Amino acid sequence: MSTSRLVQEFMDLVQIDSVSYGEGKFQYALIQRFQALGLTILEDDTKGLTGLGANNFVARLKGVEGIEPIFFSSHMDTVSPGQGIRPREKDDRIESDKTTILAADDKAGIAIMLELIKRIQEQRIQHGPIEFILTAGEEVGLLGAKAVDIAMLEATYGYVLDNGGPVGGIITTSPTMYRLDVSVTGRAAHAGLEPEKGISAIEVVAQAISRMKLGRIDHETTANIGQINGGTAMNVVMERLEFVAEVRSFDHHKCLEHVKMMETLLNEEVTKYEAKLDFQATPLITGYHLEETHPLVVHAKTCLEVVGRHARFERSGGGTDANVFNEKGKEVINVSIGYEEIHTVGEYIQIEEFEQAVNFALELVRQMPSFPSSK
Repeated sequence: MSTSRLVQEFMDLVQIDSVSYGEGKFQYALIQRFQALGLTILEDDTKGLTGLGANNFVARLKGVEGIEPIFFSSHMDTVSPGQGIRPREKDDRIESDKTTILAADDKAGIAIMLELIKRIQEQRIQHGPIEFILTAGEEVGLLGAKAVDIAMLEATYGYVLDNGGPVGGIITTSPTMYRLDVSVTGRAAHAGLEPEKGISAIEVVAQAISRMKLGRIDHETTANIGQINGGTAMNVVMERLEFVAEVRSFDHHKCLEHVKMMETLLNEEVTKYEAKLDFQATPLITGYHLEETHPLVVHAKTCLEVVGRHARFERSGGGTDANVFNEKGKEVINVSIGYEEIHTVGEYIQIEEFEQAVNFALELVRQMPSFPSSK
């Protein structure tokens, strides 16, 4: 019966639209659900700052004093196409009708939270304080989490329910990532009559790029130039060229060093050609790494074994709210909850994995009395 309830709750949730910047209606529905289960709500006032459709909020479940509190996190927004989702059960899994995403990323995480609370209450499981933080705008740059006042969370440790794959995956390592917005300005001239009077922005950039290390730099670091735009006409020396690049590394300092290297090479070529450079490096995510011996990781591994799963320690190539929470001083890992093929119309979640994710979360709570305190 509880599995059927989980599935139905999830199906109800995904039918409430919450594409990034349009999370308001969904947030309201969630607050009502948490309040109906007896939790208290603390909502911030960040949507005016972020431009998102909703604030972030924390739902608190009271617990026994003396037991270390923990928190769970999921995000409320989805990618497109995520409007008018029509979920269905087929072949022991839940999928969309193939015209939209399913939104298991991350409404499966939210459904797990709600079912977890219900089972804790029904089974009268002893537990410490539990906080559930729901963020907006994760899919558009972790905007909600970045705006959160981390003092809203009393717990030191947390689990983000936002990783794909079978239950058992634990992301212990995630990279630092920078976005580079680069503009080089030369001087326009007629390309056929007097090209000597021009300064070709594309020539300047090409010389710099030819000296850069791009692609796979080493086993920890990558760099890529993904977008280029410039020029006004075939017969005009290109005056201005813009490009967008990224650098990622599991080593924070390597990432910073590679960003600096790219800036240095551009400056050298711009100086040589007497052009101008505008170089903007924006940190998108800050990396983190938790050793397999970390109490949080050991706790997760032990609980997985209880539910019959082996832990898989993974490195993520991208970022989630876990990056932000770790950067802000919480110790957090992101765990797999069973969904597959996210951000596509083929997205699905196996019902057996969905149920196992709830069992895993329940075990995380059940074993909280033995969780080592940081206080």
